[in-house]
Amino acid sequence: MNQNAEPKHFQLPTETCWSHAWRQPALQFLPSRHYNGAQFFNPVPAPEGRSRSDLLKWLLQRKRNSWTAENTPEQPAEGKRPIPQERPNASLDDWQIWFVGHATVLIQIGPYNFLTDPVWCEYAGPQQGRGPKRICPAGIALEELPTIHAVLLSHNHYDHMDLATLRWLHARFAMPIYTGLGNSWYLPKNFHVVEMDWWQSALFNELKLVYIPAQHGSGRGMRDQNSALWGGFSILHGEDHCFFAGDTGYSSHFKEIHARIGAPRIALLPIGAYEPRDLMRYMHMNPEDAFQAHKDLHSKCSLAIHYRTFQLTDEGREQPEVDLQNAMRKSSKLMNPFYCIREGKKLIV
Repeated sequence: MNQNAEPKHFQLPTETCWSHAWRQPALQFLPSRHYNGAQFFNPVPAPEGRSRSDLLKWLLQRKRNSWTAENTPEQPAEGKRPIPQERPNASLDDWQIWFVGHATVLIQIGPYNFLTDPVWCEYAGPQQGRGPKRICPAGIALEELPTIHAVLLSHNHYDHMDLATLRWLHARFAMPIYTGLGNSWYLPKNFHVVEMDWWQSALFNELKLVYIPAQHGSGRGMRDQNSALWGGFSILHGEDHCFFAGDTGYSSHFKEIHARIGAPRIALLPIGAYEPRDLMRYMHMNPEDAFQAHKDLHSKCSLAIHYRTFQLTDEGREQPEVDLQNAMRKSSKLMNPFYCIREGKKLIV
């Protein structure tokens, strides 16, 4: 064993950021038609009958730690586990998609490497030991990442915006972070943050990045609910389209994405955090919803994300995959595939 080998981090201690939990942010951004002067809002209003008191009651009574933890990443002997490589000469039609864990995915499009919602933290909360605990380590160590050219940050919830991971990545790669309006307030001032409104686009060399609507919300404390925008991303090159849904409930926006941008070559769709259904329906898709989104998008293939890593809600750890398989069995055998893969595995699409 090489005693001088660089230690590998499959998870990081959570950075303390209690100020996010109690401060009211002073946000500055260009006018948006999705903002009412105090908060951002979804095009489809939340249904009546879902009160904050119901949510608080569930939070106080629910079972928080019923999942079984994995202490080490699933991996074969040293040297035999595939890890992503630098690909400076790869063609732009050569795509590899690596599932890191939760909503963190490494997207390799030709020579470019994008990370979605990079979260290596041990707790999805404002301090180590607070918030949902990571159940399994990331499938790829931070030191095993290729050069990260950009981060696609969907919104500011703790299980998606992880300051410890973003600082680590910035120290090594100094990459730009693309995100929704208002989210730069939560990030260190030396970061290069590009804020975007829904349907706004930015060029990244030969690629086009579009910030896409999602039906969700934002907030890291009691005084900043929906103060910053949430969404997903589409990466476009010619007719090719890689879609990352972020965190979202099911709504008509998936059909709108298909109408405006076209069918994705791959869609990264959340399938977890959906029970109790009455409370979670508006904010999170269940596997049946995700399969319907897959069909609405006419996606050539989809990859399940946002499950197995943090116990956010009441369903069992493996239940999302079981429920997705059941939904797919009821559909045509000619339906395009919707994959569930383990952390650290890849799809070539």
